[in-house]
Amino acid sequence: MLDYRQLLARTDAPAGSSWGLFGPGDELGTLNFLTPECATRAASLVRRGAVFNLDHALDAFDPPVARHRHQPRHVIFSNGSDHRDDHLDGLYLQGSSQIDGLRHFRHPDHGFYNGVPDAAVGPGSPAIGINRFAERGIVGRGVLVDVDRHLRRHGRALDHRAGEAFPASLLDAAAAEQGVAFEPGDILLLRTGWLDFYFNRMSADERRALPGNLRSPGLLQAHETLAWLWDHRVALAASDNAGLEAIPAVAGSPFIPTRERAAGVDPIHSGLMHPTMIALLGLAIGELWDLEALAADCAATGVWEFMVVAKPLNVTGGVGSPANAVAIK
Repeated sequence: MLDYRQLLARTDAPAGSSWGLFGPGDELGTLNFLTPECATRAASLVRRGAVFNLDHALDAFDPPVARHRHQPRHVIFSNGSDHRDDHLDGLYLQGSSQIDGLRHFRHPDHGFYNGVPDAAVGPGSPAIGINRFAERGIVGRGVLVDVDRHLRRHGRALDHRAGEAFPASLLDAAAAEQGVAFEPGDILLLRTGWLDFYFNRMSADERRALPGNLRSPGLLQAHETLAWLWDHRVALAASDNAGLEAIPAVAGSPFIPTRERAAGVDPIHSGLMHPTMIALLGLAIGELWDLEALAADCAATGVWEFMVVAKPLNVTGGVGSPANAVAIK
């Protein structure tokens, strides 16, 4: 398997891409790093039988963090006095704790992951849909990297209101202090403390205003960040923030492709790594995961590794899904 430096030098596929490395018809991206050995390794970590929910409620974010999403409406009805049924109207599959599918972003210059044509990406077509993740299932060793706790031990905290960007080297520093080492196929859970800030220190007015001026701390837009994720063979990278990476992107981000400079591009997307992470690398990404109880247990026990199981909704052609994720220790 090529390292990230070698990916950038590719001429047989878009530079910086993993296209073709998992096969010409691959639709799983970095989930290919989750081998059967990863699942058995994860199962060996279950010692206490403690289960931690990693999902916020579907209606936890009011209004939803992304300005184009809306609250679902839950309807319960009956066909008789002893019967109940229900449905959700207006459910945005990425409105709460979520997993991004490989349809979520196309690369402005190169298109969708592994060269899937635009015409194949629509309702009813399964190509690179979230259904592929659901069919595969996500089971592996999770490692929590608690950047927030690490920084607070050293007398500082991330600037949540500004959306502070931090380098991948901070992951190494926090992991070293926690005494954990990374393994190929890991499910990285990154805690920034942003959701603790969102729910417990933001005012209601600030939460209402946030979608129009989104700020969330996260990984720095840099090739070194992508090299860290790819060269560690991270199968899925999930965070408690709004985008895994910092939002908005830092000034001078190297991830502004030619077509992104054209008029009409949503400014909130400008300079983000999402199109490169998803469409070029095939990286599975989770956002807005609830890591608070798990992180508290990890800090109390000194055990930062565990089994993670996630089962996205099997929506044919879905762009994303609620995470449906748990950690088991």
